[in-house]
Amino acid sequence: MRITGYRTLTTVQEWGRPVGDANGVFADGVVPVSIVIVETDEGISGVGLGPHVEIERIFAAIDGEDPRAVTTLYDRMLRHTFKAGHAGPVFGTIGALDTALWDIKAQAAGEPLWRLLGGRDRRVPAYASGLDIGLTDDELVSTYEVYARYGLRAAKVKGGLDIERDRHRLCLVGEVLTEAGHGLRPGLMLDVNEAWTRKQAVRHVCELERTLDLIWIEEPVRRWDAEGHAAVGRGIRASVATGENLTGLEQYRPLIAAGAVDIVQMAAVWGVTHFLRASALAHAHDLPVSPIGNSPVGLLHAATSVPNHLTSELQDLTPPVGVSIDLHVEDGAFVLGDSPGLGVRVDEDRIRATTRRPEAPMSEGPHVRPERAGRRLLAGVDGIAPAPEFAGAPLHRHNDVSPTARH
Repeated sequence: MRITGYRTLTTVQEWGRPVGDANGVFADGVVPVSIVIVETDEGISGVGLGPHVEIERIFAAIDGEDPRAVTTLYDRMLRHTFKAGHAGPVFGTIGALDTALWDIKAQAAGEPLWRLLGGRDRRVPAYASGLDIGLTDDELVSTYEVYARYGLRAAKVKGGLDIERDRHRLCLVGEVLTEAGHGLRPGLMLDVNEAWTRKQAVRHVCELERTLDLIWIEEPVRRWDAEGHAAVGRGIRASVATGENLTGLEQYRPLIAAGAVDIVQMAAVWGVTHFLRASALAHAHDLPVSPIGNSPVGLLHAATSVPNHLTSELQDLTPPVGVSIDLHVEDGAFVLGDSPGLGVRVDEDRIRATTRRPEAPMSEGPHVRPERAGRRLLAGVDGIAPAPEFAGAPLHRHNDVSPTARH
């Protein structure tokens, strides 16, 4: 079998509501999704969800090769980006091609990828993640009521701009999950997407921890700041989760060596091989791993085969436009199907016929770091404004203890 070519597509994820984080919001809820399809001379095509930046240069590393040699082809792609480096969307392109090759390999074997990789249980534990910072209270409650109906009992809320607003929103989500779980305490996490300095992080989380029990705080400081993550970890009770924006094992090593990360995360778009290698590195240090992303299907398959998988992020309950995936969600878990490969099917005609595109310019949104991130003196400055009921709230006001609070 030989690789003969590739093609790229761009579809959209239609959330039907605003989505975003401390850095910005897509108000129309329409987010672009890039797709790479790798072709072979035997008619088997593999699908990878991820960018296709500089794909011509990277594809040259695998053109004409046997796609089943996935891990060595992954290293060839890394070598082809040697001079310029493989960070950012270039690493995402490598990851998309890598995922497509794993898809081909499993299809050629006639097995779902999770079984080819050695997985025994097709169920992958999940937590709810609504990218919800732009929602009103009512919208927030409605969103997590839907997750709760699928058995989700842990949730990650976006925040980081206002202590009392974060407390209020975490309590609302906690109440929804507590009721759905018939009184069982839910798991709550807060994701601030690198919005703080070290001291801001400790102050903010410690104030929340007066009344809330957080499983983890995610990306409290800049992704590469090993000393900063370690300082935050020493100053709070919650675990520190990070890694979704790290590209390559060399970026994980300083954080792990400094004892700066408790939950090792990997982004779905970075590929299956990267996930397997980063999971092995984390396992050598007795650390759990957690995939993130809206369509982490490749990493869900891979998660069944690693001993240190903790939980995977579940964002939207529907796939991107024109994409179908052989999995479903029940009892708080992704349940993978038996289709050979990833179980991903792409309706290219439907994607090409889709006229809806994001309304917001790509120069705005959660992918753009605000000018004053980490340098805000007051809540809501140069960012998502606090909800009206918290616009003038003091940062250390005492709230009543909610059902999700610690007693």
